[in-house]
Amino acid sequence: VQLQASGGGLVQAGGSLSISCVASGLIYSDNSIRWHRQAPGNQRGLVAAISNGGTTYYANSVKGRFTVSRDNTKNTVYLQMNNLKPEDTAVYYCNLWQRDMDYWGKGTQVTVSS
Repeated sequence: VQLQASGGGLVQAGGSLSISCVASGLIYSDNSIRWHRQAPGNQRGLVAAISNGGTTYYANSVKGRFTVSRDNTKNTVYLQMNNLKPEDTAVYYCNLWQRDMDYWGKGTQVTVSS
């Protein structure tokens, strides 16, 4: 299984950005995909998650601003980020969990300027 995240970039505070994660390889229907982020000097933390059935989870810090969605026909998960804040600056990683296995992709950098 391979995961490829893309869509990161530089945006001003208050702006929006959408990042995506494409999964390839042997993907089972019973999976969940998570977005994590890691800022310099900080531990990696869970931002949002979505099950194959569409159940979502958000960290308190992004509730109401971020929306996670998925297109199972394309094995793609999206993270729409609105009202971005400088503290959202981090490398964002997608992670797929299925059949007790965790798979990680390389991250995509999101930088929010004040």
